Amino acid sequence: MGWNDVGAAEEVTEDTPLPASVGSRSIGVYLVGGKYYALEDVCPHAEALLSQGFVEGEEIECPLHGARFHIPTGKCTREPGGRDLACYEAKREGDRILVRLE
Repeated sequence: MGWNDVGAAEEVTEDTPLPASVGSRSIGVYLVGGKYYALEDVCPHAEALLSQGFVEGEEIECPLHGARFHIPTGKCTREPGGRDLACYEAKREGDRILVRLE
């Protein structure tokens, strides 16, 4: 699968992720240390949108039950996440954010 345009780069800040959809998948796009990352956006524990959670450094915290995930790797760092998140390639091209799922 090729690159998918998911939104304007100006919509993503270090504190504010960008929720996006690619086909039937919900994706959260994050900016950490000047680099863009894309993760599956639905918390495996309770199906909350992680992009509505709290960014702290390199981690996103689920807004419902406090599960935490490492943004660059998708690794669950605090339960009740249940498992790691899928990660996708992300990049900025001009003023747009592109994500590749495969």
